[in-house]
Amino acid sequence: MINIKFDYEKAFDCVSKKEIFDFQVQITQHFKAIKEKTGKGNNFLGWADLPSKTGKGLLKKIDNSAQKLQTLSEVNVVVGIGGSYLGARAVIEALSPHFNLLKRKLGNPVIVFAGNNISEDYLAELLQLLDEKEYTLTVISKSGTTTEPAIAFRILKNHIEKKYGKYAAKERIVIITDKVKGALKQLADEEGYETFVVPDDVGGRYSVLSPVGLLPIAVAGYNIWQLLEGSLEMENFTAVSAKIDESPVAAYAAVRNALYRKGKTIEIMVNFEPRLFYFTEWWKQLFGESEGKENKGIFPVGANFTTDLHSVGQYIQEGSRSLFETVLSVENSNSELLIPYDALNLDKLNYIAGKPIHEVNHMAELGTSIAHVDGGVPNLKLSIPEISEYNLGQIIYFYEMACAVSGYILDVNPFNQPGVEAYKRNMFALLGKPGFENETELIRKKL
Repeated sequence: MINIKFDYEKAFDCVSKKEIFDFQVQITQHFKAIKEKTGKGNNFLGWADLPSKTGKGLLKKIDNSAQKLQTLSEVNVVVGIGGSYLGARAVIEALSPHFNLLKRKLGNPVIVFAGNNISEDYLAELLQLLDEKEYTLTVISKSGTTTEPAIAFRILKNHIEKKYGKYAAKERIVIITDKVKGALKQLADEEGYETFVVPDDVGGRYSVLSPVGLLPIAVAGYNIWQLLEGSLEMENFTAVSAKIDESPVAAYAAVRNALYRKGKTIEIMVNFEPRLFYFTEWWKQLFGESEGKENKGIFPVGANFTTDLHSVGQYIQEGSRSLFETVLSVENSNSELLIPYDALNLDKLNYIAGKPIHEVNHMAELGTSIAHVDGGVPNLKLSIPEISEYNLGQIIYFYEMACAVSGYILDVNPFNQPGVEAYKRNMFALLGKPGFENETELIRKKL
């Protein structure tokens, strides 16, 4: 059963239904190209059938590894950057309690992340934490030479071996990397670490439904079988229909591209639930790296309401009209907390006394949508019944498919990221990495 609902009626002030449905022929072709793996970047279309091709044997192996790491650790450190950590973090944060003290009460390791920045203070404070806690490492990198996670793993490997001894430490380290090649694969073979494979045909930002995302999610104590079942439901649904009036994936891809052609070059992904913050971060990477090339693409921005209504809300309401909103709406909360009656009523809130906070939040969501549409901001709405593994699996596959289709509509390769290398070349040159002498000289002249 597909639990995602997509409402785009609040975009009709900017684009007509005809302008949206004019994309139907293209979308049908692109759905077919993705399913048959014939489009641009087709050597990285393995994500499209990950849900259906992930066997029970692999899931059981992941569960067994997760249980081992759970028994050994209070903290599991996930080392990775970009798609090597954002998908897992998005799901874990969406399902976890908001507060760290409550997370530990659940009995599973608290998941923390490293290798996604080069902050000395961050790593130093992490080591202080790990001095006091039983911990394990999950290291994710296809090559093993990406600077940020490589630095973090070098430091953490040194720390864990000093703390537990080299033999015991290797039981606390799991590697997710290339099947046959790369520095991390070589190290794993030499040291005897348990390993899982990053599929050759799956890029980082599309990898959350592979061991890259599934192992950390399982270690955190969440149901990866349900996550994959939800994504499989969406995979099967997209194989049946590419019609804009039937498929929310097709409709979303069509509407956002119709808006783009009307000059709406910024998409704000909005949520009204704090636990979806990192889901928005994953979405930003997915669409930013997939579409932003050849001087094309919609710029993805995240906003967390109602918090950000008191910061960037003014700009959204009355600033440049180059943006549109997509709201990821959660219909039901997991808790119920009623607003109490107060005899003094100094805060003037008795008019909502007795109402659950979730109802107030939904009225804020509806009121915001109306205000922004009145202010000239087209508003799209994706709804799920509640935050669960099954529904997150559906929305993950939904966005992956819609992103790939959108990239094809723009006539770019949605599965490469050539621009990411620019900062790396400059950084290597400034640090004096061998082989970058010419770049070093050029940068010195610029400086």
